[in-house]
Amino acid sequence: MLVIMKNDATQEQIDNVIREITDAGYRGIPIPGDHRTAVCIVGNQGMVEESPFLALEGVKEVLRVTKPYKLVSHETCPKPTVIRLGEVEIGNGCKPVIIAGPCSVESEEQTLRIARQVKEGGAKLFRGGAFKPRTSPYSFQGLGKAGLKILEKVRSETGLLIVTEATDSENLKLVEASTDIIQIGARNMQNYSLLRRAGQTKKPVILKRGLSATIEELLMAAEYIMAEGNTQVILCERGIRTFSDNTRFTLDLSAILSVKAASHLPIIVDPSHAAGRRDYVIPLSRAAIATGADGLIVEVHSDPPSALSDGAQSLYPEQFCQLVKEVEYLNMLGVEKCLK
Repeated sequence: MLVIMKNDATQEQIDNVIREITDAGYRGIPIPGDHRTAVCIVGNQGMVEESPFLALEGVKEVLRVTKPYKLVSHETCPKPTVIRLGEVEIGNGCKPVIIAGPCSVESEEQTLRIARQVKEGGAKLFRGGAFKPRTSPYSFQGLGKAGLKILEKVRSETGLLIVTEATDSENLKLVEASTDIIQIGARNMQNYSLLRRAGQTKKPVILKRGLSATIEELLMAAEYIMAEGNTQVILCERGIRTFSDNTRFTLDLSAILSVKAASHLPIIVDPSHAAGRRDYVIPLSRAAIATGADGLIVEVHSDPPSALSDGAQSLYPEQFCQLVKEVEYLNMLGVEKCLK
């Protein structure tokens, strides 16, 4: 349910509505708009009686939200969300952002070398895993805290913003201190304690779609984060598991359209994990941008055959430069089309 305040409602009146919602056993989350504030009621298990809130001073109307996800939906926030990090903007038709780097932080020398290469190629954000959830317990699991220190050095020496994954509530605190955007991986999309903890941070969160998750399940996972107060959520389509075995996963480009139809949150695409092979990454990237993705997160390695993880799907630096050129060209075509 949304309690819509009048245009001239005072902060005292808004605070009073939130107190009344709390006294009724629910939570009230204020959503400032261009002209008025709405207060979203969450935590209810059934229908909420409208009349007590309609009687409060400063209230214009009360609207029922028809979707199971509230804060994520267009009904609650009609205007698309834009995530801003310095000069970088993600969402609502902004220039597609490209996040690039190795699957894993392997060493300081390797990470800094790739960071310089992707920055020269046009990346604004650097991805690299310090904590790596792997299918096999015998696979490389990342450098942990040492990896985060290397990522901090990448930021200080290159100016690139840092994206890295938190795999549990314990290491999320460490990741939060060292990164600019926290990533929640596909395997943890429905790790609700981790989602709640991510919702308590002040950092943007990239939430990847689970291997077999529906769009509604992805949006409900985002709702867990936003319900804790963090509204800076970026959704990520990274391919889902189907009967097809010609690629690692099946990239669901329709997810971009479905998310934009249902939610105000930005959505980026991970073509590397979807493809599982580098020769598919650039074509899938083109398709994602043409479909309306707000950005890409791709794996790049200076020596893919020697990578400790996901070498087969990692682009060479020169391939990454080509990808950036093609994305910029597609974006330019889209802008020109809109101006005609």
